[in-house]
Amino acid sequence: MALIGAHVRDDDPVAAAGDVEAEAVQFFLANPQGWKKPVPRDDADALTASGLRLYAHAPYLVNVASTNNKIRIPSRKMIADHASAASALGVSGLIVHGGHVADGDDIAVGVDNWRKTFERATFPVPVLVENTAGGENACARTLDRLAMLWDAIGEYEVGFCLDTCHAWAAGEDLETIVERVLAITGRIDLVHANSSRDPAGSSRDRHANFATGTIPPELIAHVVREAGCDAVVETPAERQAEDIAFLRAALAG
Repeated sequence: MALIGAHVRDDDPVAAAGDVEAEAVQFFLANPQGWKKPVPRDDADALTASGLRLYAHAPYLVNVASTNNKIRIPSRKMIADHASAASALGVSGLIVHGGHVADGDDIAVGVDNWRKTFERATFPVPVLVENTAGGENACARTLDRLAMLWDAIGEYEVGFCLDTCHAWAAGEDLETIVERVLAITGRIDLVHANSSRDPAGSSRDRHANFATGTIPPELIAHVVREAGCDAVVETPAERQAEDIAFLRAALAG
């Protein structure tokens, strides 16, 4: 059964889930702006016993598409380290941004770097590649780019996370996004159900609550309904419970 969850603070995900009535939680296993390896969690037993479906998000610095060895190689290790830590908690998926290449670099090289990541390692939890829109050099910015990427990695054990804000920022049509993504990947494993602070096509990956964002809330619910998988709300915490309640009511109607 598809569940509605939230990205929550990582110090106490179980309590945070209760605060917003989430059925699933997504959290970081280490500093999202750092390179440190995750350490065993003191609340591991509480997490696994909570009945919540768990998702982990890799740090923002991870970029296996990079042509810079000092970024790409540590990024591969980070995915392996975080996947191992996630497996110990029974996490359903590790979300990793699609990454980007530097100005002047060929996107095809970044795509091939993704291929090498899966060719050279297997991971104990599903790695879910997330679409991002920040800049022209992002490897999963548009569906054309996603098709390039999936041609390279689709044969491996890899899943896909569809972010509504990021698709909106890339100028994609949310009315038909699920059908078009499925035609490329054959799967959507998770939806990040977010509104946007910016207009369509802005190339800015900035999340907003449903009531204050630029994406019609009914359109976000439409994407979640069509995808038929778990949805995680990553909107600002102050109105996150309201966003979850809206989604739950919209999907029940």
